[in-house]
Amino acid sequence: MTTAGVRATARMSARDDGRGGTSLPVLEGDGPLALRRTRARGSEARVMLVGAMSGPLGGDHFTVEAEVAEGARLHVGSAAATIALPGQHKGEARYDVRLAVADGGELCWLPEQLISAGGSELSVSSRVDLRAGARLVFREEQVLGRAGEEPGRLTSRLTVRLDGRPLLDQELACGPGAPGGWDGPAVLAGQRALGQLVVVRPDFGTAPPAARMLGEYAALTPLAGPAVLVTALAPDALRLRRVLDEALLLLG
Repeated sequence: MTTAGVRATARMSARDDGRGGTSLPVLEGDGPLALRRTRARGSEARVMLVGAMSGPLGGDHFTVEAEVAEGARLHVGSAAATIALPGQHKGEARYDVRLAVADGGELCWLPEQLISAGGSELSVSSRVDLRAGARLVFREEQVLGRAGEEPGRLTSRLTVRLDGRPLLDQELACGPGAPGGWDGPAVLAGQRALGQLVVVRPDFGTAPPAARMLGEYAALTPLAGPAVLVTALAPDALRLRRVLDEALLLLG
């Protein structure tokens, strides 16, 4: 019989404070999810997601929600990598991210890596809902296994919508039990770190960056809307971050 694990939710909302800055009327987390406001940078409010305990473990269900209103600017990072681990409870762990940005709002979502440790089973679902005129930088990095370790089972889906229309909807499954070929030349090509960077800016609607390769295992692709997608593979987390940082500088 499957026993329920830990349920935890973190919520934040950002508002224009009317004085050239951004306020955070909602900033709350429970269980292993803690939110800490850090020093602002100009008009941008900054929040750090702090894991108060190990996880997610088997059977856990974590949810992080962020809402950015018109004229607000929010930057969200995390204090350390998230490590999916096997736990005492049976069943798959879940990690849901739900983000919403209004017209004229801006969100930079730049957490540390997610590491899929051996024996773990995790499903990650990230959904971003944008209104026309919203700005977004969304980074997602996943590392399959710790040093010298086989990965756990990881399923990840990212959906980005603009005014209800899909900009991006993709899903990938890796590790034991995933569909055959996930580690082959058509998918990961033996690499163990994978990441993507989604940048949405209104000016990309009329002047999108040109598609290009960014090294042997990375590419920049304009999307059907004011957005670009950078996808990258690397042998480890350090080299993956370097590629994505260089892409972000390239995009300005």
